Amino acid sequence: MFDCYKNSIQMVRFIALTLSVLLGACSPQSEQSEVSTAPAMMSTVEAAAPEPSLGINPRGKTELEIDMSRIHNPDLVAVFDHIDANIDEHVQNLQRWIQQPSVSNTGEGIQESAYMVEGFFDQFGCQETEVVDPGLTEYGTQANPVVYAKCDEGAEKTMAVYWMYDTMPITQPDLWTSPPFEARIVEQPPFDKVIIGRGANNSKGRQMAFWNAMMSIKAVTGSLPVNLIFLAEGDEERMSIGYRKFIRDNPELFSEADVMWGYGASEGSVFVELITSGEAWGRGPTYSNIHGGRKRQVDAPAWRHIKMLATLVDDTGNEVLIDGFYDDVVPLTEDEEAILREAAEDYDVTVAAERLGVARFISDDPYEVQKLSRYGQSMNLDGIWAGNMFEGGSGAILPNRIVSKHNFRYVPNQTGPDIVAKLRAHLDKHGYEDVEINVVGDVPWAKMDDNNELAMAVREMRETFGAGNPEPILEETILGGYWPAYLFAGDVYDIPIADGYVGGGGGSHAANEYFIVEGAGNTYGMAGMEKSIATAIYEYAGLNKAEGSSSAQ
Repeated sequence: MFDCYKNSIQMVRFIALTLSVLLGACSPQSEQSEVSTAPAMMSTVEAAAPEPSLGINPRGKTELEIDMSRIHNPDLVAVFDHIDANIDEHVQNLQRWIQQPSVSNTGEGIQESAYMVEGFFDQFGCQETEVVDPGLTEYGTQANPVVYAKCDEGAEKTMAVYWMYDTMPITQPDLWTSPPFEARIVEQPPFDKVIIGRGANNSKGRQMAFWNAMMSIKAVTGSLPVNLIFLAEGDEERMSIGYRKFIRDNPELFSEADVMWGYGASEGSVFVELITSGEAWGRGPTYSNIHGGRKRQVDAPAWRHIKMLATLVDDTGNEVLIDGFYDDVVPLTEDEEAILREAAEDYDVTVAAERLGVARFISDDPYEVQKLSRYGQSMNLDGIWAGNMFEGGSGAILPNRIVSKHNFRYVPNQTGPDIVAKLRAHLDKHGYEDVEINVVGDVPWAKMDDNNELAMAVREMRETFGAGNPEPILEETILGGYWPAYLFAGDVYDIPIADGYVGGGGGSHAANEYFIVEGAGNTYGMAGMEKSIATAIYEYAGLNKAEGSSSAQ
């Protein structure tokens, strides 16, 4: 018994000493001598081995060429060389960020991610960095943190930079070919190397490319061509509810911004939950789920919910039947229609559907698919839950409460509150006065024109990288998905918004989301994206002018 006790004490002392060494703690000399491995462990901690080389080819198999005759600033050439020389580290930066979960709908890793992003801005040398709690939002939900940073580089122009650090949850883990937070590099033809991971494409990949590009510029020149004001939100996948409150509560923080680096125009989107319960209905179970065998005697709120949903759309699910839903829609201009028709000329709907992972699109007409993608209205059923939520097996349950989640996509001059009011009127008209509508959030549409310095700088960059350009639209336009552009497009501020890069990824919100590391064909990889971002910033700052030119463009 004494020997067992003695061995246990020695094991505890060994564990404690090992932990103290790993943590860099000081231990008495007499105790250190009892653990022969302590010196070796100490040297390992003090001189951590460098991360293994990834062997990234900056060019990959990309066939497009950067027209270096359009790169007039030697500093920018040096930045390109720096990006190529450090591409392994740049990819590892993205891997580490993906490996930190940041799921806003569950809260997983959100706080840790906010401080990780603040660390990115600290590395820039920003004079002000802060993780801010916006508090309770107008929708009755606690906001996730916003990360704010101000980086004064002594430049003439100041750019606000929009980031989101949150991602969607993992809803189908069994479909992932590698763990979603491992950030594994795999081959995915035609690309030799892509990163698989949640947030890889939406939107950590392009944001880390921006960070890597700016860090490369600072490494080469010591300063950036523009001043930066960063706004990183953790609520984009929750309708930007905290970001909305933060911007409206703190307008003075952005008064110096001349432009915003963001995604451009935005459609509108309002999210609601529809809730049917036995308690509100006055029939069926009123307190909790009950045994499914009771259906022979008891009304089912779940069937009532399904019947209610069936009144909202036609048999295809593609036409919304709410009275007045399509009112107030502003038609596309001739210029906008021309851009969509041009985009449709080389658009193969079969290939596009296959890449998206769908059987087919609603229409087989390339123009209609382009139009629906970028200027369509819809009501989606994003999810529904109640009762027995497990596949396979059995388990008889008669649910007392059913919740379905829906997002409405809308365009000018529709509004989210008006759509919700029409939804309420529709439910009441069809005898569903008891069905509750919970508004999760609303992101209004944002219109803007692209006749501004930043958008033109992006166009110059795309020409340099052989990526091509449509003709600019010199009037207000809306062509794109939704993001909270409206706050800087007339709600709080009204400044030009644009961004631009080459390369990218796919699989947003889906299994096996990916970001292209090594490009192929007409697609650049991560190094190309970083160079394109650096070039656009130099163009906007007027620092890539040809000799004798008086214009940045």
